[in-house]
Amino acid sequence: MRVIVSLLALLLFSVPLYAARPATGADEVEQMCKKISDRLASVSYKECSSVHFYQPRFFSANNLPILEAHYAARTGTKNPVRVLFIGGIHGDELSSVSVTFKWLNTLNKHHSGAFDWHFVPLANPDGLMRRPATRVNANNIDLNRNFIPAEAELTPLEYWKQQAKMRKRYYPGRAPLSEPESKMIHKLIEEYRPTVIVSVHAPHGMLDFDGDKQPPQRLGPLYLRHLGTYPGSLGNYGWYVKNTPVLTIELQHAGIMPPAQDISKMWVDLVRWVRYKSKPGDQLAEGGEEQ
Repeated sequence: MRVIVSLLALLLFSVPLYAARPATGADEVEQMCKKISDRLASVSYKECSSVHFYQPRFFSANNLPILEAHYAARTGTKNPVRVLFIGGIHGDELSSVSVTFKWLNTLNKHHSGAFDWHFVPLANPDGLMRRPATRVNANNIDLNRNFIPAEAELTPLEYWKQQAKMRKRYYPGRAPLSEPESKMIHKLIEEYRPTVIVSVHAPHGMLDFDGDKQPPQRLGPLYLRHLGTYPGSLGNYGWYVKNTPVLTIELQHAGIMPPAQDISKMWVDLVRWVRYKSKPGDQLAEGGEEQ
């Protein structure tokens, strides 16, 4: 299975992860920040444009730029914990995008270099920009069922037909990695090689975890409760195919922001878990922690 995954990666991708350089004044970034701030009252244009996003190199099915921001560990850090942080895989989970931007801006102001972070605050811009917003992308595919599945009795498509009652919002597509957005996440995992993946969703109001590390028991008001994995989901792919733990944060409401104190407490608890639990004994940053 791992040989197949590697071959797929070689065939599908050839651009280095860090070929792009941060471009805060790029027209595409500014235009995308304007679209996001117009769509989400909780994310201002200033808040979005103040982040040092890469010049866009990934684009959605509708050719909207997918924003990325990288915050490197300080020079000299040995084996830094690398966190791939993804918001908005489902376009109708508006709070997952808004809260991810709040945490990204906290990091933007207080990054100490203790860890290495790579943020994708809105992985499914097409779904968010629709009126009304949709879980699926512009090709009507659920990106969280479009990854390479672990070996199982049912493929994602078979599972959708037999277990998901062919509900359109869970359609996985005809084949894994058929969508530019899922290809983008696949590429980041291949090249960034994260220690842990954090994915923000809504509205189950809980935490889910796939992996062998000790998961956080709570982040602010959210407590750990395993949901299980679905063929083609990011949790299934990240852990069972790529051997990378995946923490799924399920906010309590898709269309309502958590209170500011909860947003802050979740971030503090997350950083504490990243520091002490995600890779115990190997993360050797000298002094300081993220705030």
